Amino acid sequence: MSFDFSNSEKAKYISAKHALGSIKNGMRVGLGTGSTASWFIVFLAELVRKDGLQILATSTSTQTKSLAESLGIKVVSLKEINGIDLTVDGADEFDDQLNLIKGGGGALLQEKIVAAASSKMIVIADEAKRVNTLGKFPLPIEIVPFGVETIERNLSQLLTSLGYEKPKGVLRKKFNEVFLTDEGHYILDYKLSRMNKVEDLALNINNLPGVVEHGIFIGLCDEVFVGKSNGVVDVYSNKTKASVSYKIDLDEMSFIKSMIEGK
Repeated sequence: MSFDFSNSEKAKYISAKHALGSIKNGMRVGLGTGSTASWFIVFLAELVRKDGLQILATSTSTQTKSLAESLGIKVVSLKEINGIDLTVDGADEFDDQLNLIKGGGGALLQEKIVAAASSKMIVIADEAKRVNTLGKFPLPIEIVPFGVETIERNLSQLLTSLGYEKPKGVLRKKFNEVFLTDEGHYILDYKLSRMNKVEDLALNINNLPGVVEHGIFIGLCDEVFVGKSNGVVDVYSNKTKASVSYKIDLDEMSFIKSMIEGK
């Protein structure tokens, strides 16, 4: 089966391919959630199947667990894995300090727990995810279902006091129904355009009753691999940047895409 690949998909493919070089036999690996992470999971499954790679994996969502297990990767709970050597995940945005916004796929709580339990976190992304200042992507805030209107009002008042203009939380829906996270929570999305003092913002949001977690990831990411449609991967780490190049293999891309889609 052949696919007509966009530049974005080529970039995701290349960044995921580069991340394989960070995997070593015997590792305990955290598997991220989202479209870019799915490319990496298929690549990883092929190493397990063809090369006999021995790893122990834990997932950041039921979606990821289902994909990984369908491809032959053994997935265990966070309790069973007893620490994580490396987590590979995507992001909705990242800045020059490797701060992230995550949660576009709704798995931000498990993603943050897994990232915090990891010795190292690598983010794989395309160029569109790099920003000078976080905020272009709406900030997801996971909340309990009880008192949604009150929680939203308190969050909006807080954000107004911090200098954000007319903030309004949008309750996330899917197929015209309120979206539920794996833990049975709701998500409010806030368009803030530009986030200032992200550390203070993160702390203030978490202090509000009813808030479970937010999508600002600070001090958790160690490296970001940014793929480009021409096969180049830019590696960002500790304010340094390096680049490597790969060949775009459309046959390999088609195989991986078919595995992701279950075809």
